[in-house]
Amino acid sequence: MITNTELEYKGNLFPGKISTYEKNVDTLIFKADNDIFLQVKILRDGVLRFRYTSHQDISNDFSYAITKYHSEGYNLLEIDEDDEKYTITTEKLICEIHKADMRKSIYDAEDKTLLSEDELGFHWEESYEFGGNVVKMSKVSQEGESFYGLGDKPVHLNLKGKRFENWVTDSYAYSKDTDPIYKTIPFYVGLHKTKAYGIFFDNTFRSFFDFSNERRNVTSFWAQGGEMNYYFIYGPDMADVVADYTDLTGKPHHLPPLWALGYHQCKWSYYPESKVKEITNKFRELQIPCDAIYLDIDYMEGFRCFTWNKEYFPDPKRMVKELEEDGFKTVVIIDPGIKIDPENDVFQEALEKDYFCKRADGPYMKGKVWPGECYFPDFTKPEVRDWWAGLYKELIEDIGVRGVWNDMNEPAVMEVPNKTFPNDVRHDYDGNPCSHRKAHNIYGMQMARATYHGLKKFIYPKRPFVITRAAYSGTQRYTSSWTGDNVANWEHLWIANIQAQRMCMSGFSFIGSDIGGFAEQPNGELYARWIQLGVFHPFCRTHSSGDHGDQEPWAFDEGITDVVRKFIEIRYQLLPYLYSTFWKYANEGIPMLKSLVMIDQADPQTHYRTDEFVVGDHILVCPVIEPNAKGRRMYVPRGRWYNFWDDAVVLGGKEQWVDADLDFMPIFIREGAIIPKYPVQQYVGEKEITELVLDVYYKEGKEMSMVYEDANDGFEYGNGVYSERNFSFTGSDKEIIIQQYKAGKYITPYETFKINLHGLPFKISKLVIDNEEILFKDVKVGDDNSIIVKKTFDVLHVIGKK
Repeated sequence: MITNTELEYKGNLFPGKISTYEKNVDTLIFKADNDIFLQVKILRDGVLRFRYTSHQDISNDFSYAITKYHSEGYNLLEIDEDDEKYTITTEKLICEIHKADMRKSIYDAEDKTLLSEDELGFHWEESYEFGGNVVKMSKVSQEGESFYGLGDKPVHLNLKGKRFENWVTDSYAYSKDTDPIYKTIPFYVGLHKTKAYGIFFDNTFRSFFDFSNERRNVTSFWAQGGEMNYYFIYGPDMADVVADYTDLTGKPHHLPPLWALGYHQCKWSYYPESKVKEITNKFRELQIPCDAIYLDIDYMEGFRCFTWNKEYFPDPKRMVKELEEDGFKTVVIIDPGIKIDPENDVFQEALEKDYFCKRADGPYMKGKVWPGECYFPDFTKPEVRDWWAGLYKELIEDIGVRGVWNDMNEPAVMEVPNKTFPNDVRHDYDGNPCSHRKAHNIYGMQMARATYHGLKKFIYPKRPFVITRAAYSGTQRYTSSWTGDNVANWEHLWIANIQAQRMCMSGFSFIGSDIGGFAEQPNGELYARWIQLGVFHPFCRTHSSGDHGDQEPWAFDEGITDVVRKFIEIRYQLLPYLYSTFWKYANEGIPMLKSLVMIDQADPQTHYRTDEFVVGDHILVCPVIEPNAKGRRMYVPRGRWYNFWDDAVVLGGKEQWVDADLDFMPIFIREGAIIPKYPVQQYVGEKEITELVLDVYYKEGKEMSMVYEDANDGFEYGNGVYSERNFSFTGSDKEIIIQQYKAGKYITPYETFKINLHGLPFKISKLVIDNEEILFKDVKVGDDNSIIVKKTFDVLHVIGKK
């Protein structure tokens, strides 16, 4: 036998001693004596990029995750050198790079606190099976450090002590601790002694994160190919870390239409047309608000994308129009697999234009999905994305469908062990040809991107609405998402809560779960409790598998229907609050849902809380996640909070019992908050808003609130045609002052606010608006401390006596 020792296993390899260094404006390049290069780019004072390579040519710098619109610019950059290290100083950070081995230490520039320190630092292992390297990074995990993020992982919010894999996977009926599942978001937040930072490992190969699991004091991340390319993002506030990561990978390109924040109803599947109409008529008959009805794969002819089953839906254009007249927007499913069918125009065109993915040796990638044997478009090719976008013309422009739901785009393949494409499938990767090992995690993202551009083109001047199951960092620019095929049990109610919070702290706020569970059948109590949680998630949709029974709001008993109606009505009342919260997310990258650790990271009691979260800035909710519960214990953050149901004030900073029979869920409002509300509507646009309700919660001190409004659809808001009202509340023992600051050119249809004052410690004796005393009869002061005032005021004084 002939052997060759040149290919023996070498184990981990490390950079040598730094031999040269050069600076090019905001980019520093360090070269080691064994030809390893470290490129450090200063994007902002608190955002540094680290990129390692074993060859000097690093001009090819391509990423699907990083948006071209991200912010850059810094106030300070100094580089110093001594015998042992190079020191990079910005206004927020000090980064030391050690000459001996390229290891790094990063400090807060203000107080010199150590934030992050390489353990072994960058190292790699040669991959003889595939070529290239397995790239690795290990860092010291400091005592008491906590970790959060990574997208939709169905585990405890705090990731300390766990290991994870990032490989987008179709995970039907997953359970707690299942890993991996549908999304790959290789971003985490570290929190140590009240200071937070983030790390985004922008590598699309199969990757892994270990948070002190294998070694107690070490956190590491690695990938099975590609570059060691990551961003360090400093807060020190967690919300700022997430906002800066979201800025880097992209905020939503536009607001959703307001109806997309309403309640949606879905099932696998509603057909034929008579069944769809039966469902929508029942919503209106029972006066349960609903804005969207979904058509799953059975609306198609033999599950072929971009077709209609004419037996079930003989005239889809008429049906969609009639549904819209009744306030229902129609959303349809589209999967990536195109049935091998020479009689199908979509298949034939893609075949002629060579748009399908191929195996390494040339044959097309063939896999079984719902239609049977399929080929799959290569969405990493720009012309394929353009073609795919164009396919939506008939659905959107001609028939009038208002939203598209991309499913099975991991991509999922049936009856094969790995559930997806084999590794040897080839992709264009926008002119950077590669195997499926590199393209797998972004395949669904690029499909959703193409779908988004198709809808945006053909639904104009309205706004597109797209949903995707698979995602990589940056997908939030194009779509909403849900947490995949969950199960109707109490554990999954807990999981849904965790996943929505985690997705929000991973830059992807437009998220929800299949309310009630997709697989199996909930009882009425579980469904009611799930609705209570779901109405506070940004995306609110019931979805279920028809194999397991009915799951509409009326599918249980009348008492459950009443509970469900009550909470869906609360969501519709809170639409201006939710829309305003989305505005802040889309403009500033602020997560729509905040886990308690994001509300008060200085309180160590919040670091391991999972159930409680805050919607926007002011509404604290805590789902009941156990059967037969009459209430629950929950942790209320520090400060004073009003019980939503009875205005009772509770002091936070401790765990406490809260009553919550089946028709209640613990909901609290931060003192000083001003919460905007609309009247209950059966669908967005049913009623003209003739008055905006403002629920004002007394506080001794100051608090800021805002309400954003526009035409609820269209793009004129981008030209300044919006209304943003910022309210400053100041309270004392005998007076409150509400100041209003208005921006934008949109004229709201109402002329007055109805202000409901909660918790006033005094009896109102005088009202002054813009320095003019107002008679009580002119503002209709009510016994319940309600006041009706014109929307145009600048300063409202409410003066009282004890």
